[in-house]
Amino acid sequence: MRTGESVLGEADLALIHALQITPRASWTQLSTVLGASPDTLARRWEHLTSGGYAWASLLPRTPGPEGPLHAWVEVDCAGGRSEETAVELAGDGCTLGVHQVTGDADLLLLVLCPDLHALDAYLSRRVQRLPGVIRSRTQVVTGVHSARNLWRLDQLTPGQVQQLTETAGPASGGPGARRARPRPLGGLDEALVLELAGDARRSAAELARTCGVSESTVRRRLDALVNGGALVHHCVPAPRFSGRPVWALIKADVPPLDVTPTAAALARLRQTRLVTSVTGGHNLTVGAWMRSVGELHEITTGMERAAPSIRIIGTVLSLRIHKAGAQVLGPDGRRTHHVRPDVGPADERRTHHVPPRGAPGPIAESPVRPSRP
Repeated sequence: MRTGESVLGEADLALIHALQITPRASWTQLSTVLGASPDTLARRWEHLTSGGYAWASLLPRTPGPEGPLHAWVEVDCAGGRSEETAVELAGDGCTLGVHQVTGDADLLLLVLCPDLHALDAYLSRRVQRLPGVIRSRTQVVTGVHSARNLWRLDQLTPGQVQQLTETAGPASGGPGARRARPRPLGGLDEALVLELAGDARRSAAELARTCGVSESTVRRRLDALVNGGALVHHCVPAPRFSGRPVWALIKADVPPLDVTPTAAALARLRQTRLVTSVTGGHNLTVGAWMRSVGELHEITTGMERAAPSIRIIGTVLSLRIHKAGAQVLGPDGRRTHHVRPDVGPADERRTHHVPPRGAPGPIAESPVRPSRP
């Protein structure tokens, strides 16, 4: 496979784009826009998800200044221990990204903890005690300026997007949904998030059986969560098969008074997906997806043109993605399974979660070819 070439067909990408716009729209609603029967769309999505080439996930949105915090953690590993350490950390419920990377560190983690105390506990009692870890360095995220970090495709025409939004309506979680200030999750909400983190399209009937409540109760809570802005929907192709398989984290520094306009300018660049303010020796990080390594120079020069006061401090390239969001990826870049995120209050969260060793994953051993139109 060439680095920048997508192996997903046009119909696959159109379906993923449609589900990005209306996460829980029915196959019948989608069929009127995509020009395929509901059964065909359901089979295509099953084909993509069971093969590990795409997934849909719902994760809780950070509810504001009083909510959980993110941190970038660089990890130095003993010789030959990087991969096994990455696999171990990918099993933790509070890691939202685990990368083997270039640069001074061996691993780069994106960690979500309820507060600084919990972050310290996770680092000191978990990360730094792993046999393969020599040391770690942490930058706390003090602000998220752009979070387009998980793919938004541009496969459908504007007319199709409008038709899909009008057909599916606000109840599907699309652009027409109401957006209220996110509130902390209740007990049933947390249970639903745990189930939807692996598959955002699980039916209300299935969720009701799993959570031990009525189907109507599940529907009401899902409508409130999705339409109220409490959840973030991720419907993405596996990066290696997306046409933009290379991920980079660019470290930059700008004068404090220029942070807000600079972050806004960087967020408008086509390749950037995540712009954060951080503590430490530099004050901005920019996550970007690229077709090839050579595109990194284009991005950094574009950043300097868009924000003349910026100073690029360094760049980190991901050699292998072990985890993206709640999804664990195998050596071939396909999703193997998901890890339930830590979504409870600080005093109830687990320090880490490691799936049982040797537990079979849902991906078949034989390769699965994505469907083509």
